[in-house]
Amino acid sequence: MSMLTQGFERPLAWAERPKRISRERKTQLKRVALRAVAVLTMGSVLTALIALKTAIYVWHLHA
Repeated sequence: MSMLTQGFERPLAWAERPKRISRERKTQLKRVALRAVAVLTMGSVLTALIALKTAIYVWHLHA
């Protein structure tokens, strides 16, 4: 069997219509996404506070 044609003998599973996501699964995914955004936001705020504290410390160091 040729390396160029071996993929053509398999059925085209990607051509079939995908199943719809259930309502429960969709709400669960939304909840996980919101928690991920909240964690990333808290991490960003924490990083900004550390940067601000470091800038103030360096500013006082040179004064």
